[in-house]
Amino acid sequence: MEARAIQRTVRQSARKMRLVIDLIRGRVVPEAYAILRFSKKLAAKQIHKVLKSAVANAQQRAQRANEALDVDRLRVKYAVVNEGSTLKRFTPAAMGRGTPILKRTSHVEIRVASEPAPAAKNANPGATPRGKAKPGGTPRGKKPKGKARARKPAGKAAASARKGSR
Repeated sequence: MEARAIQRTVRQSARKMRLVIDLIRGRVVPEAYAILRFSKKLAAKQIHKVLKSAVANAQQRAQRANEALDVDRLRVKYAVVNEGSTLKRFTPAAMGRGTPILKRTSHVEIRVASEPAPAAKNANPGATPRGKAKPGGTPRGKKPKGKARARKPAGKAAASARKGSR
């Protein structure tokens, strides 16, 4: 089950919000909630709202499809912050000039997806754990020892050695 939530024109710059969104990307939802709750950044509050909305959307979608959904198994699959429209304002400056003020906005999009159910351990009894070698086999990364090859000498010395052996 996958669901998404988008919040547009958040009154904070995308650069500041990306610092927080990078912390939760790819995390399990309860862990993402904890990270956002204890973050000192102001952007965490807005992102928490969007994440909460995405989880609610996933619950609604599962309910409509009459499927079981465990919220604790949801994972933040996709989280991105894009730049929104910039509000342009002016403030008075010296000698009758106007200095521009750019009030930046951003768009937050979060998608959550449920993970597949965990597979039973040792589903394939003949398989060996990764990095472990079967008894009697060669160690990982090493080739079996074979016959030693005679190396040919290189360079001018090799050419003179070949001429003399003919």
